[in-house]
Amino acid sequence: MPEYYKKLLKNNKEWVEARLAEDTHFFERLADGQKPPVLWIGCADSRVPANEITGTAPGEVFVHRNIANMVIHTDMNMLSVLDYAVTVLEVRHVIVCGHYGCGGVLAAMSNKQFGLIDNWVRHIKDVYHLHRDELNAIVDEESRARRFVELNVIEQVYDLGKTSIIQNAWRHRQMPYIHGWAYDIREGLVKDLSVSINDDSTLEQVYKMD
Repeated sequence: MPEYYKKLLKNNKEWVEARLAEDTHFFERLADGQKPPVLWIGCADSRVPANEITGTAPGEVFVHRNIANMVIHTDMNMLSVLDYAVTVLEVRHVIVCGHYGCGGVLAAMSNKQFGLIDNWVRHIKDVYHLHRDELNAIVDEESRARRFVELNVIEQVYDLGKTSIIQNAWRHRQMPYIHGWAYDIREGLVKDLSVSINDDSTLEQVYKMD
């Protein structure tokens, strides 16, 4: 059996032992069910783990991850997670968290072909097209990429607000709040992008549902 694989199993046992040493009933409580206050929609990048970044324990964050933290209205995986988190678990906050240096965002800025993922990257390119005047005016490529990461997150926040899942929750319980963050891997810090919505007042009329 490969050494790294065995290391993962060993790490698991040590983690369980450490948790039980702190709290003998830790896993019993987890097994009783979950009521996380937060849904995290983040990038699949292995360097951006939701619980570690936020200092939260198992059971506190419900997580969905994909390339470049996208909210795509034909993505049944994302919509299923969103519906369960919002309708059943009744999360109070949804956080869309992108990160600087995101490979999906960088791919969307290029004209290269990457294979099957080109179909996914196309959605990120649409965000660039929407903000092309602002982005094309940024001469420095790294600065442009960083701003693109931020704009992509902001668009995903508003795309969440356009779903019937979120609008129904707003109508019935005035929650959840939707927030946009950008994580800096080099510093380990989150930047709050100051985009938080919990009603449809910022949406264009065509997106509002009865």
